[in-house]
Amino acid sequence: MTVPATVSGSQPLIDRFARAISYLRLSVTDRCDLRCAYCMPERMEFLPRAEVLTLEEMHRMALAFIARGVTKLRLTGGEPLVRRDMIELVRALGRKLGDGLSELTMTTNGTRLAEFAAPLADAGMRRINISLDTRDPALFARLARRDCLSQVLAGIAAAKAAGLRVKINTVALKGLNEAEIPALIEWAHGEGHDLTLIEVMPLGEVEGDRFDHYLPLDAVRRDLEARWTLSAGTVRGAARNAGPARYVDIAETGGRLGLITPLTGNFCEGCNRVRVTATGQLFMCLGGEGQVDLRAALRSDEPDAALDAAFARAMGEKPERHAFAIDRPGAAPALARHMSTTGG
Repeated sequence: MTVPATVSGSQPLIDRFARAISYLRLSVTDRCDLRCAYCMPERMEFLPRAEVLTLEEMHRMALAFIARGVTKLRLTGGEPLVRRDMIELVRALGRKLGDGLSELTMTTNGTRLAEFAAPLADAGMRRINISLDTRDPALFARLARRDCLSQVLAGIAAAKAAGLRVKINTVALKGLNEAEIPALIEWAHGEGHDLTLIEVMPLGEVEGDRFDHYLPLDAVRRDLEARWTLSAGTVRGAARNAGPARYVDIAETGGRLGLITPLTGNFCEGCNRVRVTATGQLFMCLGGEGQVDLRAALRSDEPDAALDAAFARAMGEKPERHAFAIDRPGAAPALARHMSTTGG
C-alpha cells in the first residue's frame, strides 16, 4: 500500500460535552458472508463498490484521526475479512502502533479467520472480537442463514494459536440461544476467552420482529447470579477505554463476562468513540442519524483543512446519548440504517 503524505496534527477531538474521542471504529465494507437474521434481511442490498473508499483513502483517514488523538482503532464491517487485500491495510495501520496508536483490533464473524489469524498477529494485532451466538450447528445455520459453524470454530482456534487474545461477542436472543448462554460462557472461559453478551439493537428492517427475541440482560444477570458467584470485574484492556460493556468476574468459571445494555442500561455518559462507514461517513453516535462526509473532505483540494472543518462540525453535533428502545411488538426499528452499513 502506498503511504500517504503525513497528515498534519490538529486539535484533539473533544465534543460539546467535554468527552475526548480516542476510539475509532472504521468499517472497511458493508458486505458480509453471513446473513444473521437479527442483523439484515436474506436478500440484503449492499453498497455499489464505486461508493466505497479505497484502502489508501481509509489509511489516510485513519492517520488523520490518529493525528487528532485517536489511540485505539477497530476495523469492522460487514465482515472486514471479505474485503480483498484487507491485510495490507492492517499492516499499514500496524506501523502506527507505538507512534500515536496504542491498539489495533478487529471485529469479525470468524469465517475467514483460520486463514488470516497469523497475518493479523504479525501485523501487530494483539486481540480480536469474534461474533458467535451459538455452538449448536442447527441453530447457527438458522441464525446466520449459512451452515459454517465449523469454519468459525476453526477461526477461533487459529486466533488462539496465533497468540491473539479472543473475546466472544454473543447477542442474547430470547427463545433462541437463551438456554445456551451458561454453556457458552463455560466453554469460552474454559478456552481462556472472555465473553460479552449484547442486547439486540433495533437497527434496520429485518424479516422478523426483534421484539419477539429481545432478551433484557438484567434478567439474564439475575439467572446467572442464581447459578454462579458474580463480582465486579477486573479493569483491563477494553474496560479502560470507556467502552459500553460492564464487566463481572465469575468465580466458578474463572473468567470475565461483559454485558452491553443499550436498551436496559444506557452507557453513553462516557462515550469516547465515533464510527466511520466504508463510504467515509462519520457517525458520531451509533443510535443517531447525524453524519459528516469525510470522503468529500479527503477528496477536496485541501484535505487537511477540510478534515479540520468536518471534525469540528462532528464534535459540535455529537449527541449526549442514543434513544434505542424495543418496547412493543411490531415497532419500526430505531433507525432504518443496518448495523452492517454503519459498522458493527
